[in-house]
Amino acid sequence: MAATTTGPDFVSFQVRDRAVSAEFYDKLVGLTRLPDSNPAATVFSAGGAAFAIRDPFPGVDLDAIPQLGAGIGVWFHNDDAEGVHARLVDAGVPIVQEPFEGPFGLQFSFRDPDGCVVTIHARA
Repeated sequence: MAATTTGPDFVSFQVRDRAVSAEFYDKLVGLTRLPDSNPAATVFSAGGAAFAIRDPFPGVDLDAIPQLGAGIGVWFHNDDAEGVHARLVDAGVPIVQEPFEGPFGLQFSFRDPDGCVVTIHARA
């Protein structure tokens, strides 16, 4: 019998400007940045899994991709989803779905600096 695959336990986005994205996910989204251990990535603690923003892989031209992350859903939990929403709005971040009460509590979606859609939800 084959071993069971579990996870995801690590998610990363390839980004155009890692410093800009690192600041965005640290200061506006509120993720906890971990000590730098990879020269090509910035890693954050995201509960049971790690999340990273990284330099593009060799041969990847992010500007040639019409919409980064299209069709992929990445969700983060924050008990204060309303507060995160307010920070993002104040910073001029595009909100693609305004806050509403859903199956995971208050939730909303926004575009990160590279245009990836990310959802924040309040109920774990």
